[in-house]
Amino acid sequence: MKKDESIIYPYIPNSVPQIKEEMLKNIGVDSIEELYDSIPEDLRFNGKMNIPKPLLSEIELARHVKEILSKNKTCSENINFLGGGCWQHYIPSICDEIGRRGEFLTAYSGDTYEEHGKYQALFEYASMMAELLDMDIVNVPTYDWGQAASTAIRMASRITGKSEILISRTISPDRLKIIRNYCKPDLKIILVDYDNKTGQMNLDDLKAKITSETAAIYLENPSYLGFIEEQGEKISKIIHESSGLCLVGVDPISLGVIKPPSHYGADIVCGDIQPLGIHMNYGGGHGGFISTFEEEKYMQEYPNRLYGIAPTSVEGEFGFGDVAFERTSLASREKAKEYVGTAAGLWGIIAGVYLAVMGPRGMEELGKLIIQNSMYAAKQISKINNVFAPVFSSTHFKEFIVDFNHTNKKVKEINKELLNYGIFGGKDLSDEFPELGQCALYCVTEVHTKNHIDKLVNALTNILK
Repeated sequence: MKKDESIIYPYIPNSVPQIKEEMLKNIGVDSIEELYDSIPEDLRFNGKMNIPKPLLSEIELARHVKEILSKNKTCSENINFLGGGCWQHYIPSICDEIGRRGEFLTAYSGDTYEEHGKYQALFEYASMMAELLDMDIVNVPTYDWGQAASTAIRMASRITGKSEILISRTISPDRLKIIRNYCKPDLKIILVDYDNKTGQMNLDDLKAKITSETAAIYLENPSYLGFIEEQGEKISKIIHESSGLCLVGVDPISLGVIKPPSHYGADIVCGDIQPLGIHMNYGGGHGGFISTFEEEKYMQEYPNRLYGIAPTSVEGEFGFGDVAFERTSLASREKAKEYVGTAAGLWGIIAGVYLAVMGPRGMEELGKLIIQNSMYAAKQISKINNVFAPVFSSTHFKEFIVDFNHTNKKVKEINKELLNYGIFGGKDLSDEFPELGQCALYCVTEVHTKNHIDKLVNALTNILK
């Protein structure tokens, strides 16, 4: 046994040498190295890693980690105007209180297992989401919006029996990468262009790219670039005339003031519940949803779990549980239409708490406040010399593009200087949408006050003198 393997870590399970030896004996190997025999020798690192000695005191380790974390710049100490798929919204304290309860909080994905209280909580979430979307069915949250969109696209392909998918080019580039990866090699992804002045989908380009193999059109509304797609009915009519489906990705927090996609012809709706009471986390805090009408052709293509309600043998009592469980990969993996892994059930419970607390009136008031704040921000920013906002002439919700092309600085330079003012500037779009040049995507929500926005405007004015 190597010398460093004899170290006993008080905060790491099974680090005692005798326990390690017993575990190795039980699985029939003589050393840990035997577990890595299948890895070719040329791929192994056989030198000595340049890392410090272990911290054997738990309090010393905790202090060390806290010192590292203290270098972070967070949205608590800074004014944040970043968005682009993960947005800062106010989190009612009750969301955290309920989400941390022992009967809901688990070490893995907030799954239901035998906890029937979770079945009901997620059923209530799905019911409220369906009401917000004005549709019938909502799945238990999947990993994130990217997976939800990818699954919706796969569902559309199976329903129509076709293999080409049209996608608006204003989609989130990161989400597009997920979709391409999830759908290859079976489906062909084709991008539809947008109008340079309004950002709206180019309907002529849409019509030109539809073929007999087109399964669906996927668009996001509000778009990744913040504007509201106003041609929803025309787009759905065009794709339906070609026997395809209309898929729409939506930010659910916008639905208090913007009509849901089901009202302008969407067949499948998806999105992310992160705005609904869920904290921003690095690599987490996301939960994808998929919604359809209650038709068998749609329901049977869901690979995700669906929860329903049914009367029990006791009159007046009801039970909650899986609906048509046999269609999921959890029931029959070798015959599944699509594999489903890690879910985000806990986030669904929290989103349900948020929706219950807000109610229809609360969602409407919130949506109006967000629009007012973002419009005020765009108007004030556009007063800065050589700065233009928003870039597109369409109506926006929460996010809008700021044009810095006529200044003497690049977006990354501006954002670096904004840090000196305690401000996180907008997302740099110069790599994702090079045709826009030096532009940034700014996000304004209910957490921003007039003073926050005025501070941003003053900082930009000073930086761009």
